[in-house]
Amino acid sequence: MFITPIEIFDMLLMIAVVGFIFKDTFKTPVKQNDELSKYLRKSRFNWDDFWFAAMVTAPAILLHELGHKIIALNYGLSAVFNAAYIWLIVAVILKLISFPFIFFVPAYVQIIGAATTTQHTLIAFAGPGVNLILFLLALIITKTQKLKTKKLHFWVLTKNINLFLLIFNLLPIPGFDGYQVFSGLWKIFGL
Repeated sequence: MFITPIEIFDMLLMIAVVGFIFKDTFKTPVKQNDELSKYLRKSRFNWDDFWFAAMVTAPAILLHELGHKIIALNYGLSAVFNAAYIWLIVAVILKLISFPFIFFVPAYVQIIGAATTTQHTLIAFAGPGVNLILFLLALIITKTQKLKTKKLHFWVLTKNINLFLLIFNLLPIPGFDGYQVFSGLWKIFGL
């Protein structure tokens, strides 16, 4: 089975938490003269902002992880999507106490099986590679399409988030995709 019911649950949980975490950062655009909406937005949980934040952020994260999973499965390895429960709990707590900076790992793919260095390198690059594709898609859409404010806002945020995830995940720091990519390239090319 490509995706199990437990993986679907983890995906939905991750999407919900990411929407909650970023609902005050990535808001739906409001018309300048709509004072009532501005007031209501501050005084209650805004479901529009929650869904908008989830729609902007979750695809970048979810498709990144599915990139790893698909390539790993392609090489005959076992690959399971997991929500990072401890990180998600920490992120929610930090959000609830209005901590100014929230860093968390929302999800990961657990890969089991023997693979070559080249395969591991490609699996590691698959996630950032998906972010690169999504960034380029959003860039093309924002440069070539005449979009209304809400759609333009969505695509600009999508472009920026995917560029951030691409760069961030390619940092050659142990535990990051970039470390596996660059150490794999080092081994492959004998540098």
